[in-house]
Amino acid sequence: MEIHLQLLEKLTNACAVSGDEEAVRKIVLAEIEGHADEIRTDALGNVLAIKQGSGSKPRPRVMIAAHMDEVGFMLTGDDGDGLFRFEAVGGLDERQLVGKPVLVGVDEVPGVIGAKPIHLTTAGERNKAISINSLRIDIGSNGAKAKPGDRATFATRFEKIGVSSHASIRAKAIDDRIGVANLIAMLKNAPSNIDLLAAFTVQEEVGLRGAGVAAYAFDPDLGIALDSTPAMDLPAWDGEENIRYNTRLGAGPAIYVADAATLSNPRLVEHFRQTAEAAGIPYQIRQPGGGGTDAGAIHRQRAGIPSISISVPARYLHTAAAICRINDYQNTLELLQIALSKLSVESYKLKVEG
Repeated sequence: MEIHLQLLEKLTNACAVSGDEEAVRKIVLAEIEGHADEIRTDALGNVLAIKQGSGSKPRPRVMIAAHMDEVGFMLTGDDGDGLFRFEAVGGLDERQLVGKPVLVGVDEVPGVIGAKPIHLTTAGERNKAISINSLRIDIGSNGAKAKPGDRATFATRFEKIGVSSHASIRAKAIDDRIGVANLIAMLKNAPSNIDLLAAFTVQEEVGLRGAGVAAYAFDPDLGIALDSTPAMDLPAWDGEENIRYNTRLGAGPAIYVADAATLSNPRLVEHFRQTAEAAGIPYQIRQPGGGGTDAGAIHRQRAGIPSISISVPARYLHTAAAICRINDYQNTLELLQIALSKLSVESYKLKVEG
């Protein structure tokens, strides 16, 4: 199954900060029209699509979730002259915001995150991180085109960089538009042995909110979260060699065994590992640690839902520009397609003795 870079470009360039995912929702609905037996948008804004299989029953009901939202900003106050106070939406590092170009509101009004220039600061100010309360989004003479409550996001545009095995994508919102792109592809080419329950979720970046609602509605047999996970494969910040990795670029899709929100279903972990090895698809185990995906909300719904996360590694997530390898993107999609085509009840269900 082929990846579609043009679709990913459209998705990453769209502005869809948590709570205002409309721009991405429109793209998703247009792409999946005619490829599902049922499509609906729920009250929270999730897009829920069902593609029935054609294989023998009972077929596993497989929920796959990918979140449409991205980290960004919300305007909170108008200081006049095109200057707006703002708050972060989702996990952002305030230290790297100064000077970043942004787009504001549904009209994508261009602006910049401004602060006092360094040659006008005191020595004491230069030794402290700039508080977000000291920053402003400046949209100049377009001030009348924005208002408190509007979302803003980084103005970074999608670009393909590098060649061969190091061919990469640089864009904002790879987390998680790359998962959205893969879920669209899966819905268009769903294996016949499963009923695919596709959830394009909202508000993941502010607490996995949409996924919990979607999982409750679907009541699936198992859940899979498609996401992007940090690649911690740079030298350590103290100058020493980095010998502990979360994931690495170019090493294949990341299969989760645990994160801060989920202990992955061990039978699903083994199923994906065995599938990758049998098919010759490179993969890596995402090292346990912080962070979380929609699986953290899915597995706790109803009477419990066996769940796992599969992610594309990327550097610099939750900043103005992230980088991922195109071959990791392709291999993730291939692993999903093959693993789901071989899925059986034994792949995820706990055997209870007695």
